[in-house]
Amino acid sequence: MPRGGRVSPDDARTTLLRALARPAAGSSDYDLNPGGPGIDPARPLRAAAVLIGVLPVAGACHIVLTKRASGLRHHPGQIALPGGKVDDGDGSPEATALREAREEIALPPDRVEVLGQLPAHETVTGFRMTPVIGVIRGGFDPVAQASEVAEIFTVPLSHLADLARYRVERRLWRGQWRNYYAVPWGPYYIWGATARILRGLAERMGP
Repeated sequence: MPRGGRVSPDDARTTLLRALARPAAGSSDYDLNPGGPGIDPARPLRAAAVLIGVLPVAGACHIVLTKRASGLRHHPGQIALPGGKVDDGDGSPEATALREAREEIALPPDRVEVLGQLPAHETVTGFRMTPVIGVIRGGFDPVAQASEVAEIFTVPLSHLADLARYRVERRLWRGQWRNYYAVPWGPYYIWGATARILRGLAERMGP
C-alpha cells in the first residue's frame, strides 16, 4: 500500500511531538476567502474529530487516508482522514477519532499511540473538526466500511510535510468562487478541509 517517503518512524515521532508543542491558531475553510461571506459567530457547529494516523512501514512513515464512498450524502468520492461526528458516548476528540477509525478502516484503537491534537478546523458545512495525531504501532490489516469508504490508501509523510507540494486552487461552490488548498498524490486529489488540516501540520513541522 505505501510507496516512497524517507522519514524514519523515530524521527517522525520526535518531529510530530515538537510540532504539537508549537502554539498555533485554528484553521477554517474561510482562510483563503477573506472577501467572501463571513462566518456567522452565532451559527451552531457540530463537533467532529479526524485521525491523522502515522503508519511506519519499512523505515518510512505514511499517513492513512480514505476515499469516501460515492453514495454518501456529504462529500461523496472525496479524499478524507478517518473520522466523523462526535457521539454522545465519546469522552474526548481522541475517543471519537479512534472509534471512527475502527469503524471506517478496522484500525484497532490499542494499536494507536496518541500524540496529541492540532487546533480545530471549521468547515463551510458547519463542522468543528479536531485533528488527532497518532502513531500506529504493529501495523494493521485495513478493511473499508463499505457504506462509507471506497478505498484506503497512504501518502508518505515526507510528501505531506513539504509545503512546496501544496497549491491554491479554486472552484465554483453555491454560485461563488472559493479558494482552497490541494496537495495531489498520484491519482488522489487531496483538497479542501483535508488538505488544509495537513498543511497546518506541515507548517508546524517546519524549521
